[in-house]
Amino acid sequence: MSAQPAMVDPAPDPRRWRALAVIALAQLMIVLDVTIVNIALPSAQHDLGISNGNRQWVVTAYTLAFGGLLLLGGRVGDLYGRKRTFMIGLLGFAAASALGGSSATPEMLFAARALQGAFGALLAPSALGLLSTTFTEPRQRSTAFGIFGAIAAGGSAIGFIAGGVLTQYLNWRWCLFVNVPIALGAAFGASRLLRRDFIGKGTRIPLDLPGALLGCGGLLAIVYGTSEAESRGWSHWLVLLCLALGAALLAAFVAAERHCDHPLLPLHIVGDRNRGGAALSVGLAVVGLFGLFLFLTYYLQEIKNFSPLLTGVAFLPMTGAIVLSSTGFAARMMTRVPSRNLIVPGLLLASCGMAWLTRLTVDSAYADSVLPAELLLGLGMGMVFMPSMSLATLGIAPRETGAAAATINSAQQVGGSIGTALLNTIAASATTTYLVGRGAGSKLVQATAAVHGYTVATTVALGVLLFAAVLAFVMVDHRPTPGEAARKDTEATVGTAASDRAHTA
Repeated sequence: MSAQPAMVDPAPDPRRWRALAVIALAQLMIVLDVTIVNIALPSAQHDLGISNGNRQWVVTAYTLAFGGLLLLGGRVGDLYGRKRTFMIGLLGFAAASALGGSSATPEMLFAARALQGAFGALLAPSALGLLSTTFTEPRQRSTAFGIFGAIAAGGSAIGFIAGGVLTQYLNWRWCLFVNVPIALGAAFGASRLLRRDFIGKGTRIPLDLPGALLGCGGLLAIVYGTSEAESRGWSHWLVLLCLALGAALLAAFVAAERHCDHPLLPLHIVGDRNRGGAALSVGLAVVGLFGLFLFLTYYLQEIKNFSPLLTGVAFLPMTGAIVLSSTGFAARMMTRVPSRNLIVPGLLLASCGMAWLTRLTVDSAYADSVLPAELLLGLGMGMVFMPSMSLATLGIAPRETGAAAATINSAQQVGGSIGTALLNTIAASATTTYLVGRGAGSKLVQATAAVHGYTVATTVALGVLLFAAVLAFVMVDHRPTPGEAARKDTEATVGTAASDRAHTA
């Protein structure tokens, strides 16, 4: 018995920091692919004739497929090997990106974006799972998750810059084509640097396909109902039916997982108050963040007449603030202070940035109104993402790392999907209401109405962030202890190994 820890606690991989670069590159591609398309969206909308009501599906098709299938993707990695799943995800993402860049119709683009999300759902949990099992020493874990958290939050802003360059100097299609060399390069690096995780033949268990259908179907119904509210109104029977159906399917998903021998999402993962609190904090934070990206993109390009490139550069301060906050502050403090002391102040700081944006007008200057808000949001989000990502997989048995990683990724992507649909609907409704009785002939009136819609939606996003801060304060009570990550991961590994031996016997 005394020899078991030595058997399951191998020496750190000497290539782990180079492996981190490969994992980080894949994560960057996943995250920036949401916002790199945001910059290209006005051009793609005009080129393919996409309506204002349907334009959000360029973003939502990706985030919905991603969020809806993440639990299944995480479980596939747990059962069949994370390196293998990681590689398949990269190659599939490259193929879907090539298809999207070649789109001739709106439907083709929407389908390609959904395929990107599906392969991203294989890729992301495996990336976080590989990171969690590669770095177990507390200080190195903090550094690795600091980098990963900065990419998770700051990659979106990097996408704006890349999207601006590609859209302005080439065309919007290259915002999708660019993923092909990135994915292929990451796949080559993964084949050389990542350890292969062997899965015992006697421990394979079936996939929970009914759970995947219920979970994805519920999320699809909710987001579709939210998007249809823009044109039909919140009281329309179809909108109410979709929302009720989504809620019922998600309730059925929880019930099915409770009675399933091999659930897609073991409920004890989200039942833990710290992991559940971290997932809710990230999901609610992204509700506001992704909606904000959409509004600011249109505000800067259509109201302030920024070029696509200048719009991307305008988001750069937010990226710098996220990186500084995540790697320079949160990573250092994660092993010293309770996680709540980072997440809650981070959400409150981001709320201050969102409140600043409610003051936007047609004549607002970037330096006075947008820049300060970006800095506050960036500093706050860096303090939220980094400890939340670490809490998501801390102490989880290796056999369930993929499911735990998928949970935090699901919260992030589904929050982005619902946030984009919901806030876009609120903004469009507020704009339409503002124009009633004022006429729509004047460009100034139209611009004022659009900005009014943005500020109303931003006010709602502010309320979401404040609510997230309250939830994090109540739920997250984790306090770091010396050697915690290494000790818990070792204990979980020993427990899993014993369980696997008993199962095989």
